[in-house]
Amino acid sequence: MAVLDADEAAALLDEGAPAEEHGRPARKPLSACCDPEHLAHRLLVLALMCFLGFGSCFCYDNPAALQTQVQRDMKINTANFMQLYAWYSWPNVVLCFFGGFMIDRVFGIRLGTIIFSSFVCVGQVIFAVGAICNTFWLMEFGRFVFGIGGESLAVAQNTYAVSWFKGKELNLVFGLQLSMARIGSTVNMNIMGWVYSRVQDLLGSAGYTTLGIALLIGGVTCIFSLVSALILGYLDKRAEKILCKEQKKTGEVIKLTDVKDFSLSLWLIFIICVCYYVAIFPFIGLGKVFFIEKFKFSSQEASAINSIVYVISAPMSPVFGLLVDKVGRNITWVLCAVVTTLVSHNMLAFTYWNPWVAMSLLGVSYSLLACALWPMVAFVVPEHQLGTAYGFMQSIQNLGLGVISIAAGMILDSRGYLILEIFFSACVCLSLIAVVMLYFVNLLRGKHLHFLLPLVDMSV
Repeated sequence: MAVLDADEAAALLDEGAPAEEHGRPARKPLSACCDPEHLAHRLLVLALMCFLGFGSCFCYDNPAALQTQVQRDMKINTANFMQLYAWYSWPNVVLCFFGGFMIDRVFGIRLGTIIFSSFVCVGQVIFAVGAICNTFWLMEFGRFVFGIGGESLAVAQNTYAVSWFKGKELNLVFGLQLSMARIGSTVNMNIMGWVYSRVQDLLGSAGYTTLGIALLIGGVTCIFSLVSALILGYLDKRAEKILCKEQKKTGEVIKLTDVKDFSLSLWLIFIICVCYYVAIFPFIGLGKVFFIEKFKFSSQEASAINSIVYVISAPMSPVFGLLVDKVGRNITWVLCAVVTTLVSHNMLAFTYWNPWVAMSLLGVSYSLLACALWPMVAFVVPEHQLGTAYGFMQSIQNLGLGVISIAAGMILDSRGYLILEIFFSACVCLSLIAVVMLYFVNLLRGKHLHFLLPLVDMSV
């Protein structure tokens, strides 16, 4: 928060402003809901921050929630279906490096958030129109546009969090934002099939028109997030004037030349990240039909169990975040998460046990890994390289997701679900090998990844 100099303070006092307090001219008292420093107002801002990503996360998994309908109505195989996820990932192979730069130097946080929210809305509309017109390449283009906004919007969301919340509050705020994102994904999984059925009843038949209208209805959530971005931008600008504060930066200083200086520990973290997440998101993208075909679930039951990973992640992410903060030993937590995920995939592949058990374990391990893995980057790179490291980590994660999404669709078309599950298990095994290697590298280099992460005031 900026502090006025003596001349400015004197000028305000001359105009009848209240006396100074704590080095800043006191301002006219405001009601709780209107005062940017009051808890009630900050809670309103927090709610808007959480809603920023709701629409994006809701619509990201629209294809998974409607896999049967998309493949049937658009007359495509699984490999083409998974292109809808690949096209979301492709722009983010590059934009992970430049999203923060555009917010800091080009648009500013407020305009940048509105622009990225608009990309999400426009992308979802193009996606839906592609279905209505029975044009699959237009649907792919819509997902590409959607992807341009989706990941960059998450950067903007985190920047707002840093601007409004400080110190220990920040961990809780990030956890709440992640929880709302997972709630969006969960609602999508469980409601889009119902929306499609209601549209089908209204039109009298299934088909690509029904699919497109259902996707347009789902896009209303993106408009809701855009409205949240507009209101949040107004409140942030108002607070900037009242509190005389400067806009916060993302803190992401990207220098691609830093890549050559990355340590072995950091490269192992990258491998863990890519090999783990490619066994989660593509599986969820294909999971609904898997549960229908192997376990003979109804469409509604399959949607419910496919969303259990997100259901568990919503409340558990903040809890695990606090746990890891208190206990430390990040490598141990990551090892537990990877092993549990491997057990889950093997249960789904080789047994007919109730899949609720395996999916619940997957949800717990997914939440735990996210809380333990990503902070480890801060242990192994200097602060001035953090932006580059995180940008590169997100970039190769999206590259891996794009490639594996296509590969998973091809494997399913040609080999079936058993071989696909073995493939996902192999990816998790690679992640496990990287965790073990990281453990021994860590022992040789001083056990830094077993220490508690120091509390850093990210608002500075």
